[in-house]
Amino acid sequence: MRRFTQTFLFASVAVGAILCGAGRLMAQDAARPWMNPKLAPEQRAGMVLKQLTLDEKLALLHGNGMPFVPQWQMPLTHLANGGAGYVEGVPRLGIPPLIISDAAYGVRGSGSNGRYSTAMPSNLGAASSWNPQAACAYGTVIAQELRAQGFDMTLGGGVDLVREPRNGRTFEYTGEDPLLAGTMTGSMMRCEQAQHVVGDIKHYVMNDQETGRMYVSAEIAKKAMQESDLLAFHIAIALAQPAAVMCSYNRINGVYACENPYTLRDVLKKNWGFQGFVISDWGGTHSTVAASAAGLDQEQPAADFFGPKLKEAVEAGKVPLAEIDDHARRVLYAEFLSGVVDDPPQKSVVDVRKGLEVAQKVEEESIVLLKNHSGLLPIDPARVRSIAILGGHADVGMISGGGSAQVDPPGGNAILPPGQGATVWGRPDWFPTSPLKALRAALPETKIVFDAGDDLDAAARLAKDSDLAIVFADQWESEGQDLPSLALGGNQNALIERVAAANPHTIVVLESGTAVTMPWIDKVDGVVEAWFAGSSGDKALANVLMGKVNPSGKLPITFPKSEDQLPHRSIPAPSAADQAEAKDNPATPHTRYAVDYTEGQVVGYKWFETRHEQPLFPFGFGLSYTTFAYADLSVDAANKTVRFTVKNTGKRAGTEIAEVYAQLPQGADESDYRRLAGWARVALQPGESKTVTVPIDPRVLKTFDAAKEAWNLAPGDYAVFVGGSSASTPLNAVLNLR
Repeated sequence: MRRFTQTFLFASVAVGAILCGAGRLMAQDAARPWMNPKLAPEQRAGMVLKQLTLDEKLALLHGNGMPFVPQWQMPLTHLANGGAGYVEGVPRLGIPPLIISDAAYGVRGSGSNGRYSTAMPSNLGAASSWNPQAACAYGTVIAQELRAQGFDMTLGGGVDLVREPRNGRTFEYTGEDPLLAGTMTGSMMRCEQAQHVVGDIKHYVMNDQETGRMYVSAEIAKKAMQESDLLAFHIAIALAQPAAVMCSYNRINGVYACENPYTLRDVLKKNWGFQGFVISDWGGTHSTVAASAAGLDQEQPAADFFGPKLKEAVEAGKVPLAEIDDHARRVLYAEFLSGVVDDPPQKSVVDVRKGLEVAQKVEEESIVLLKNHSGLLPIDPARVRSIAILGGHADVGMISGGGSAQVDPPGGNAILPPGQGATVWGRPDWFPTSPLKALRAALPETKIVFDAGDDLDAAARLAKDSDLAIVFADQWESEGQDLPSLALGGNQNALIERVAAANPHTIVVLESGTAVTMPWIDKVDGVVEAWFAGSSGDKALANVLMGKVNPSGKLPITFPKSEDQLPHRSIPAPSAADQAEAKDNPATPHTRYAVDYTEGQVVGYKWFETRHEQPLFPFGFGLSYTTFAYADLSVDAANKTVRFTVKNTGKRAGTEIAEVYAQLPQGADESDYRRLAGWARVALQPGESKTVTVPIDPRVLKTFDAAKEAWNLAPGDYAVFVGGSSASTPLNAVLNLR
């Protein structure tokens, strides 16, 4: 009886506590109606805004410094969790801070913070998969690792078109075509934000080079910008619905991107209806009144312009309070939209296995087979008994991209002694992903010998004595510097030439962040583009070389034969006077340094087509270990779709990326080139055929009227082309739009 009484008393106390707790929660909910997750984000943001003081609003509009960087230190920097920055929340109202990390292809700075992060293949590499589902998985892993490390905002989502392939950040972007780039980046960021991380799309807009990036002016007509770079952003933003958009460092037609009223206020916010907040690139804010009026919502990483100066401007009547309310409302909306208010991150252990598996799968779909003379690949163990592996530090690892996108290799830079490989800005890093070890594991009965390639005579002797030679060549890219050319650096071209002369069965594996020129292309039997391959690049590459995975990747950019084929023979360097003026007057856009994009909207493969130039490898190109045939094209004008059949005519299962291009009616504006209008990934067994229906995206068929600020879809006969690349379209038809 006593035990029952005690149990009853304990239960009563427990129930009472629960009811009491529930009562407190109900009272709290009543006091904080914005905490109701059933309400729309804009409604919740409006409720919170009414509760804020001016100082609380202003605190949402700037960062509080950046760790480890003395000139950007502020009192709250230590709360930044070792990331890129920190924005105060409103604790009394349940609004969490923004704890921000760079995360272009993985969470940055993990090594210096004692953590682990998975490096996905570079963004350009992942775009080679042409697979939005792979991009989704890519973004999901990054977001989950951000949350596990305590971050609730990402600075990924690069979508600038590869207008200038020597741009040092090409590897962070997703190609030269608006539809492909916008779709891939939008898919990645949509799924990243779905994990309750504040998503970001960047660098808005025309961030096409690193040379003089803090003051260079991108000169381009509105029509051309709308139909190229802005179109890519619009597609990505429409798909991802990101909480934030980052404005870029450069100027656009003389006006800084972070205080440009046309791109920020008129296009992004008014025309596109973007409801999130515009965040400046780090150090990209140059004014207070002008930037606020133009549509910048948050300065990073400190408060040089949107801190005390902004408050003074409000109190002096130079900045209306309505502007401050709009800025703050957008930041609050972003937090509610992304879910970080209802589900803030909790530090936990990163799921390393999942990250490695996804990274490998994405890389396997992203590797592009560019040449395979006489079917030398995949490697046949019965015929290949000895292999020479040469160059590229392939004995210990694979190279990665640098700058703010850099993911720290676990254990440090693989080419340096243990304990000496800490990540350093401006120095290439190799991940401990050794192709040599991966191939030895895959071919235990084959003799595989490595040579660094420093001594060309020794390398040639080893190649001559081997059944197969594989030369690894790398081309490092990083934020803050552009490539002087698309040529391989050092003695790499000479190494390839000597090895190919010694052994006719030579394969070149490229680890690059952009296009590469290949003066030796006719002397080698095979070329494989592996990009910056990520944390499982060695395993993915070995699977492709061995034929366990049939390559399906296709180029998201055009590979020119030389820089002479590009719209700009070189990136013009700022003069000494330009540099001095920019240094003396960093906040005033008076410098004369500019790049005139006279090619306008004719970017990449469109440029080559209008110039009747034959590139080294065209946009959309990629080989397989099998072959495909196309037939039976038909069009449906009412539904704007095309229908055709793809057949696997080879002996291996494979996946074909079937590409659809459209050309505007004759006599219409810009009818002299094709534009990508859609695509489909088609998996086929040997001998199998599938009928595919692909919708044509009407956004890429329209032209922009700058005078009316309106888009037009011209009536008439649109030529439709279907095939395996921009330069190989065996099927054609006419789509009549009235």
